[in-house]
Amino acid sequence: MEKQSARSVVVVAASLGGLQALKSVVSRLPVDLPASIFIVMHVGSWPSQLPKLLDAESRLPVVHASDGEAIAAGTVYVAPPDRHMLLGDDKIVLSTAPKENFTRPAADPLFRSAAVNYGGRAIGVVLTGKLDDGAAGLKAIHACGGYTIVQDPSTCVAPDMPKAALKAVPPDVVAPIEDIGPAIVRALTDYSSKGFDVNARERAALELKIAATGYSSPEDLERLGHRSSMTCPDCGGVIWRIGEGYPLRYRCHTGHAFSATSLEEQQRSGAEDALWSAVRRLEEKRLLVQEQLALAEATDSADAASLLAEIVPLETAIEAVRRLALESAASIPTESIG
Repeated sequence: MEKQSARSVVVVAASLGGLQALKSVVSRLPVDLPASIFIVMHVGSWPSQLPKLLDAESRLPVVHASDGEAIAAGTVYVAPPDRHMLLGDDKIVLSTAPKENFTRPAADPLFRSAAVNYGGRAIGVVLTGKLDDGAAGLKAIHACGGYTIVQDPSTCVAPDMPKAALKAVPPDVVAPIEDIGPAIVRALTDYSSKGFDVNARERAALELKIAATGYSSPEDLERLGHRSSMTCPDCGGVIWRIGEGYPLRYRCHTGHAFSATSLEEQQRSGAEDALWSAVRRLEEKRLLVQEQLALAEATDSADAASLLAEIVPLETAIEAVRRLALESAASIPTESIG
């Protein structure tokens, strides 16, 4: 088998339960690691102390990535809040492009950039977390000849992300968290060459362009997939089904991207919010009718009877909608909350 260039970048995804998992990984990396580590954890737009917390456990320096920063070996880079972290040929690109899987930073854009620009030199790692961010990106790394590592779901605080990754790719390593660091080190000296899917790389490169520029067009999306009958829950635009196979994915023409799993979660959350909003509006209407009734009774108005007749149907409606809202919340699996 043809020998390839040494692997040099490691991209890591984590979400719920990720802090302890990441501490375990970085604590087991040697001080002379001949590669760069790039971490996305779902912190959203909130201020993050993740580099400081990981630096206390690591023999390598841990920093928030900066836009345009040259990539240095032996450094751990963390995606800063509210920015996608992408890898160029030799530098880091931070992007405010639309959210993927309803989050920014997201793992899939980082993984995709590693697949496109580093191919077989990339190592993708998916750790504990809910939903399935990272699965599509790990699939791109696998398709471009990279090495794939997945935390054993049975050892995860939240097994969703590793389970989704295992459905998306045949991983090179599945291991408990204490073995992930050593697995990364071993992968750096595994020089075996793997298959390379040219079409998959072209699609990943097009999605990488969208993540880097924040610009997407219907023409781009027609190259990636086909138009669906659904609309984007973020912006209301038409969405396209992207690619074939697992994970089932979608993009809208403004750049939002999401898997079927994250879309379903968002729709369920939106439906629950709408139901509680309906409860609030019905309760406000009942209070208004009650105040009008009190005034009508105090003034012996002829409207009192009709106002009184409105109360019971409103109370019935409130209880019915409240029950639906509670049932909607109860349908969310416990391991997906957090």
